Amino acid sequence: MAVLLEGSRVLGLCNMSDEGLASCKPAVAKATPEKPNPDKPTPECCEALKGADLKCLCGYKNSFLLPSLGIDPALAMALPAKCNLTPPADC
Repeated sequence: MAVLLEGSRVLGLCNMSDEGLASCKPAVAKATPEKPNPDKPTPECCEALKGADLKCLCGYKNSFLLPSLGIDPALAMALPAKCNLTPPADC
């Protein structure tokens, strides 16, 4: 799952709304000394993920963009399972 941030504005991606992407950000954020563990995905995040194009989101798993935005790719790829969704087989 990818979240693109541009300043304080979140851009929609892979059939997820801006609000859906923003609701998932805490669950995929890279660890910091202040916050070593990510949040669990919220019900709003999981609901947004249900309508997302998971294959599209999978395309970002090896992207340099995710770490540059403070997103842990491993956490992003684990998000569908945490929301009881089945990720694409080739993801």
